[in-house]
Amino acid sequence: MKMALADLKFIEEQISQLDREIAALLGEYQDAVRRLAEIPGLGVESAQQIMAEVGAKAATFAAAKNLVSWVGACPDEEESAGVNRSKRSPKGNRHMRRILNQCANAAVRHKGSIFEILYRRLVPRLGHNKTIGAIVHRLCNLIWLILHRGLRYEEHGPAVSEQSRRTRTQRMIRTLRNLGYRVEPLEVHA
Repeated sequence: MKMALADLKFIEEQISQLDREIAALLGEYQDAVRRLAEIPGLGVESAQQIMAEVGAKAATFAAAKNLVSWVGACPDEEESAGVNRSKRSPKGNRHMRRILNQCANAAVRHKGSIFEILYRRLVPRLGHNKTIGAIVHRLCNLIWLILHRGLRYEEHGPAVSEQSRRTRTQRMIRTLRNLGYRVEPLEVHA
């Protein structure tokens, strides 16, 4: 048991040393790592791994669709005579796809995020795996925008602002009125 614990301690020391070396090597790109880590589901470690794979500016990829294709997060569209033969994703970069699948699974559990809403909307129709694939596709687009254009992530889910809550309420009232209900919104004074 002592030998197993000593081995475990040695491995943990090696992991922490490698983490320090990665942080030192990515020191000049800390801003890009921070911007990526702001995305729900991504953390500093996954942001560092993504940066190592695609580069600090994603300059290799002329457009987001090129990154999505390289990762393999786009379903195949092999169609002949109106019959779709394949819905499988291409091979792509396996390591990057694994990272993004883990990030997508974490992002859908982030309460109030756009990814949680998208997951709840798509999972009844597509199932878990295909929905995660759709979220990985969105994450790839988002990663390219953040790295290539230097943008910051802004949450656009319903938990963000009073304006989005009001818009959603108005949409629901309009839907109920179209169904034949008479709806009068209550005035709430704070």
